[in-house]
Amino acid sequence: MLTILAAGSVFFPGLFLLSKQCLKSIPALRWSEGDAVIVSARLVSSVQAVMASSAGYIISSSCKDIIEDQHWLTSTYIMFAVPYFVYDIYAMFMCYWYKLQVKGHEEASAAPQHMSSAVRSYLRREFLMVLHHVVMVTVCFPVSVFWRQGKGDYFQGIMFMAELSTPSVCLGKILIQYKQQHTLLHKVNGALMLVTFFIFRVLLFPYLYYVYGRYASIPFHMVPLTVPWHCNVGAALLMAPQLYWFSLICRGALRLFTGTSRSQRPPRSPSVDTKEHPTDGNALPQPANGYSARSTEPELATH
Repeated sequence: MLTILAAGSVFFPGLFLLSKQCLKSIPALRWSEGDAVIVSARLVSSVQAVMASSAGYIISSSCKDIIEDQHWLTSTYIMFAVPYFVYDIYAMFMCYWYKLQVKGHEEASAAPQHMSSAVRSYLRREFLMVLHHVVMVTVCFPVSVFWRQGKGDYFQGIMFMAELSTPSVCLGKILIQYKQQHTLLHKVNGALMLVTFFIFRVLLFPYLYYVYGRYASIPFHMVPLTVPWHCNVGAALLMAPQLYWFSLICRGALRLFTGTSRSQRPPRSPSVDTKEHPTDGNALPQPANGYSARSTEPELATH
């Protein structure tokens, strides 16, 4: 167990550092530190998503009895992936930190006392995502590895497959970062993100209830009244942020495909822009987690 945890603790930060160094040192690229950090963080998240989805498919397709059948990959990948959530809290902060510098906060790097205020601002802005990661480590990890006692590997595998939406989210944020909202790739990726997020995250728990209803030969609407109460509470707590993030994605997709953006609004005087978008250093970048409601706004592409 400790060996697997150690492997995950080395793999994800190591991949991040390797990717960042390559992006900075390859002659054809020579990216800045900030750009390399942001893209490397998205790359690691996408790699983890592909690994988790692949493991989930193998597990779920191997379990014929959705309650009793076990697969060695279930607990193994959970222990391997736990360090990722710890690392990702740090990676999201580094993305946030460099986006602050892009917005004219270069002085923060020269003033150590500003780091604490940046951390507080990051925790406020990314509270839901940080809380999600903390719960994954402190609650979901022990429940999945110890409390289940080897039962329900099929359900665990299906939940792994929720990560299928992550690569499109990461690609979308990279395209926005480099002002590629006008491209066909961005629109195709946006549609893919909307579909995959809805199928693999929003419909995830209704599907699990449906599958259990078929297994236990009970109607779908009776499943919540049949399973233990803590299963319903856990499902509700995990599904709530998915619904919130999906609502943000839908709002962004609506603007993307209807062409509604600030670039189509009547021009405003500089005094109005100054009032609404102060340049005193207090403006904040878009969330580092990839679920910004304003992610399709052209003016926010470099945040």
